[in-house]
Order: sequence, then C-alpha cells, then structure tokens
Amino acid sequence: MSNQEEIYDQAGFGRPVPRGHRPAVIVVDFSYGFTDTQYPTAADMSDEISNTRKITDLARAMGFPVIYTTIAYQAAELDRLAWLRKSEGMKALLQGSRLVEIDARTGISPQDSIVVKKGASAFFGTNLAAFLASAQVDTVIIAGATTSGCVRASAVDAVQAGFNVLVPRDCVADRARAPHDHNLYDIQQKYGDVTDCDDLLQWLACLDAGC
Repeated sequence: MSNQEEIYDQAGFGRPVPRGHRPAVIVVDFSYGFTDTQYPTAADMSDEISNTRKITDLARAMGFPVIYTTIAYQAAELDRLAWLRKSEGMKALLQGSRLVEIDARTGISPQDSIVVKKGASAFFGTNLAAFLASAQVDTVIIAGATTSGCVRASAVDAVQAGFNVLVPRDCVADRARAPHDHNLYDIQQKYGDVTDCDDLLQWLACLDAGC
C-alpha cells in the first residue's frame, strides 16, 4: 500500500460499496459530439463503447433500466448559461443536431430512456433520481464520458441521491489520460467502487441466477 493509499485508508475512505439487487445502467453522454472524432469536442471512445454495450445488452435483457444522457442546448441558451462561458466548445451541442444524438454503436434501444441535460451531472435539473426511485433501483452502474466531467459529476450526485455507485474503468473515457486516472482514483476513495466490465457482467449474471 502506497503512502497516499495509507492516508486515505486511515481517514476511513475507500470502503467497498454494497451491491443491491435492482441495478440500472446510466450511460453518460456517449453522443456523437463526444464520440465522433470529426468534432473537436470528441475523442476516440470505441473500446469503452464496446465494453459498455456488453453491460447494457445484458441489463436490458434482464429487465433492468438502461438510461442514456445527452447534453443539448437551445440557441437562446448559448450566451446565457455560465458553464458555456468556461467550456465554449460545448456550444456546438445544439438541440436537433447530430452531435447530441446517442452513438448508434451503443446499441441504444427504443425501450431505453434518454435524459437531456444542460450541465455535467445526469441528475442536476432532471427527473433521473425520481425515475430510478420509481423503478426501485438501489445500485447504479455509470459508464460514458467524460470521466473527469460528466461521469464524475453523475457519480457524486448519484451517491448523494442515495444510490450505490459502480463505475467500470473500461467503460468510461476522457480526452486525456491524467484526468481520467485521477478522477477514477477520487471516485474510488469517496463516491463509488471503480471496477471493470467483466466484474459487472459476472455480477449481473449472478443476479440473474438468483445468487
């Protein structure tokens, strides 16, 4: 154990998250504006999309909710929202444009929900928490983009809303490695368990088998 890990451990952080029996999968912002590299706001997230699809396909087949999020702005909002003053490139995510459509490689289905948001968190200003509560969800698997932005914000708000949080490291992506790694470390210490696709597939299969 490194000195850094010892500091967190002695402070009581990094404890394992209990896993419930009613999971949902939240796929954060795997829209073309983030996944299609012809757009300057995007990065190559092909592997993360492929891994995420394994989880969503299984969860959907088991009857668990699969929710996608996208950021979409109306033209009238572009010069008024504070976030867009800092992250000006996000102004390209206009409602009705291809950039805000969910990437078809995710395997999104007509039975899945789509949450449209204006900020980083999937929960802020949306009905997501109410939707999950009504579906009796106790644990959320959070995948998507970006690790240091919308994934992290969604993980923080998910645990604050009362849900156990699981983040598969090979299902989340960022534009650079350092913020990806740093934010996964922070999520693991404070907000949820950072795991991987294979572990979650095994867990879901176990739930299906009545474990």
